[in-house]
Amino acid sequence: MSKARIETDSLGEVRVPEGVYYGAQTQRAVENFPISGLRFPRSFIRALGLLKKAAAETNLELGALEERVGKAIVQAAQEVAEGKLDAQFVVDIFQTGSGTSTNMNANEVIANRAIEILGGRIGSKEVHPNDHVNRGQSSNDIIPTTIHVAALESIEKQLLPSLRQLHAALAEKAREFDSIVKIGRTHLQDAVPIRLGQEFSGYASMVEHGIRRVEGLRTHLSELALGGTAVGTGLNSQPRFAPRVIEKLSEATGVRFRQAGNLFEALAARDAVVEASGVLKTVACSLMKIANDLRWLGSGPRCGIGEILLPDTQPGSSIMPGKVNPVIPEAVTMVAAQVIGCDAAITIGGQSGNFELNVMMPVMAYNLLLSVELLGRASSVLVEKCVGGIQANKERCQEMIERSLAMCTALAPKIGYDAAAKIAQQAYRTGRTVREIALEKKALPEKELEEVLDPWRMTEPG
Repeated sequence: MSKARIETDSLGEVRVPEGVYYGAQTQRAVENFPISGLRFPRSFIRALGLLKKAAAETNLELGALEERVGKAIVQAAQEVAEGKLDAQFVVDIFQTGSGTSTNMNANEVIANRAIEILGGRIGSKEVHPNDHVNRGQSSNDIIPTTIHVAALESIEKQLLPSLRQLHAALAEKAREFDSIVKIGRTHLQDAVPIRLGQEFSGYASMVEHGIRRVEGLRTHLSELALGGTAVGTGLNSQPRFAPRVIEKLSEATGVRFRQAGNLFEALAARDAVVEASGVLKTVACSLMKIANDLRWLGSGPRCGIGEILLPDTQPGSSIMPGKVNPVIPEAVTMVAAQVIGCDAAITIGGQSGNFELNVMMPVMAYNLLLSVELLGRASSVLVEKCVGGIQANKERCQEMIERSLAMCTALAPKIGYDAAAKIAQQAYRTGRTVREIALEKKALPEKELEEVLDPWRMTEPG
C-alpha cells in the first residue's frame, strides 16, 4: 500500500496520498467520483489561480489576513495560475454540481503549498483552506466567476484571433478568385453562374458575422458573481472585497470584468454560459458549412466537381496509391459536431438552476471551455493547412459553365420562360451546350446571344 498521511475534515479522518498538496476534501471527491477521468482544462485552473491570488491580495489590503500567511497564499496561487501545480487538480468533472469539490481542491492545494513555503508541515492547516484561502468566498460565487473569467479570457486571446485570421484568409481568397466565373449550385443542382471570389466572399462574411456574435458575448460574460457568497446576499464577505478582487482580475487578464448588477441572478442562473454556447454553436455551424463546401468543391480530382484544388497534406488511403483526402476540412466538421454536442449538454445544464444555485456548473464549464478551445484551434488549422493553399481550377470552372443548362436563365427574359426551357431540355437530351442549341435555333441574333450568354454578365445584377 502506498504511503499516506491522515487528514481530517468535518466528517472525520481521511487517508491522503503522501506527497500531494491536496487534502481530505479533495481525496473524498476523488473516491466519490471515479467517473470519467475528465478534468478542468488549463484555462479554468489558470482563472481559478488568478482569482485566489486576487482574493488573498485583497484580504491582505483589508487586514483580513496576517501578512506572512497572505503572502504565502499569493505565491502559491500564482503557481496555480502558472500551471506549476496542475497535476494536483484531480477531481472529476462529474462531481458536486456547485463545483465545491474543485474549489476545495484549489483551497487545499494553495493552503498546503503556502504551508510548505512557510517551512511548515503539509496537512497541518497552519494555513487553513477555508479560513484563509477561501476567506470572503463561497464555492457558489467562486465557480461561476471562474467560468466567466476563463471563458472570456480564452475567447479574447484564442478564439477571436483565430477567427479574425480565418476571415482574413477567406477574404484574400475572395479577392484572388474574383475574376474566375464558375457555375452556381442550388439544391445540389446546377444554377446560374457565380464568380468563385463571390462564393468565397460569402464564406468570409459568415466568419465576420461570427466574430461580431462572439464579441457580443462580452456584455454578459464580463459580469461576475463574486461577492454573492452562498446565495447572493454576500454573507461573510466585506462589501469592498469583490470590487477590489475584480479590478485585480481585470489587470491580470487584460480583460475588463465587473461585478454583476444582481448577484442573485448571477448565482442562480447560468444564462450567460447558455448564450455563449449558442453563439459558439452558430460559429460551429458556419465552419461546418464552409468546410463541407471546400470538400465538395475540391472533390475528385478527376471525377468530382474539382473547381478548386486543396493542398495535399498527407496520403489518404492505405490501399489506394496516390489518393489524397480533404483531411483538414474533415477535422473541422468533426470539431463542429463536437461543439454542437457540447451546446446540448450546456442547454440542459442551464435549465438546472434550482432556486438560488445552478447545480450543473462543472459540466457546463467543461463543455464551454472545450468549445472555445476546439473552435479556436480548428480555425487556425483551417487557415494554415488548407485555406491559404487553395488554388482555383480555372479550366474546370470554364468547362462546367459551358455545359450547364442553367445558362438558359439569361435567355428567359429575351425569348420567354417556355422557349428557354425547351432549349435546356434539348441540350440535356443531346448532350450539347445551351449556346449551341440557341445558335442553331436562331433564338437571338448571334451578337446579342453572345452578350446574353456571357457568364461574367450573369454574375452581376441586371
